[in-house]
Amino acid sequence: MTQWNPVWLVEIDGVEYTDAVLANLTIRSGRTNIYEQAQAGYVNLQLLDVSQTAVPVSINSTIGVSVKDTSGTFIAIFGGNVVDIGLEVRDVGSTMFTQTYSITALGALARLPKFIFTDALARDFDGDQIFEVLSQILFQTWASVPGALTWATYDPTTTWANAGNTGIGEIDRPGNYDLAARGSGQDPIDAYSLVSALATSGLGYIYEDAQGRIGYADSTHRTQYLSANGYVDLDANHARAAGLRIETRVGDVRNAITIKYGATSSSDVSASDADSIATYGNLAQIITTTLHDATDANNQAAFYLSLRANPQPIFSEITFDLTNPEIDNGDRDALLNVFMGEAISLNNLPLNMNSGTFQGFVEGWSFQASYNQLSVTLLLSPLAYSLQAMRWNDVPITETWASVSPTLDWANATIVA
Repeated sequence: MTQWNPVWLVEIDGVEYTDAVLANLTIRSGRTNIYEQAQAGYVNLQLLDVSQTAVPVSINSTIGVSVKDTSGTFIAIFGGNVVDIGLEVRDVGSTMFTQTYSITALGALARLPKFIFTDALARDFDGDQIFEVLSQILFQTWASVPGALTWATYDPTTTWANAGNTGIGEIDRPGNYDLAARGSGQDPIDAYSLVSALATSGLGYIYEDAQGRIGYADSTHRTQYLSANGYVDLDANHARAAGLRIETRVGDVRNAITIKYGATSSSDVSASDADSIATYGNLAQIITTTLHDATDANNQAAFYLSLRANPQPIFSEITFDLTNPEIDNGDRDALLNVFMGEAISLNNLPLNMNSGTFQGFVEGWSFQASYNQLSVTLLLSPLAYSLQAMRWNDVPITETWASVSPTLDWANATIVA
């Protein structure tokens, strides 16, 4: 039995705000299914104020929300920029009245649809092309630095590599797939559509971290993470029973794949699974990429078929009340630090739900908070939808042949750890 109550920290433009009480909070991050890229995360929070003082917040102010973990350390659970501010009177008494500030903020992904990309991109790997696009948007230029800024007042811990970074997180570079060049004469495109297309071409995904920065995970990111860190083991008995839901859908089956590739996606390759088509009917999909080589296009088509020719159960919703004393501190901290791609092993499910155990990756999540309460709801995709075989240079350099299981056959050697 471990007692825990949330203790909050709200920072506005880097300054801790302490003059109001956090009344309600909703955070949503990630994506709702594995077939699309992540959308901008958002936070909606309400602050109760009894002093009638102005909250030092304005449109585009940076906002960070943190909560203390079980060790008493504040950990970030959201970062972004304010897009909406509301102020209303909540209660009125004989000597004072209470006001509610409602603040909505969005993560850095919200900035991409507003930027129109017209430049060329050199032929390069997926991670490097994505970094090139993001760096034009999220790194300051010399011209954008305030003229009155002096070296003496600049953060002395800043390195040249990250100076002026306003929203780029961890980018897997160079990536795993060779992508075609984008010509300077191609139609203008918004940066979100472009980055999403590049991520899809590389079999990876974009995401926002807990500070609201944009990251990119390449095609073997999850395989490497699982190899190095393993699963977070969670007990379904500690989750809310109502609403625990697994779905298996024919809409998730892909048994006839066409991969378009090339600079203008004018070439294509196709592959199909005859057994799956005989069982479920023809469930085709056209996937548009900018892959440079036909070999990579054929490999991606085979990858999609190997994982999705047959339906897999998806955990569409599971909610943990983090103030539940039955949750141990390790699990509570793991849930507070949730991120897109976290590997979860969910145990003690009813036996008719995936034989009592579900292993998968976090795709999306939401936090819901009220006074002294905090819950997190997870959406999980099955393990098989994400794992790619390791490449030779992904295997830890300390690995030896003797340490690999002697019963592991080549067909199943996707992870070496």
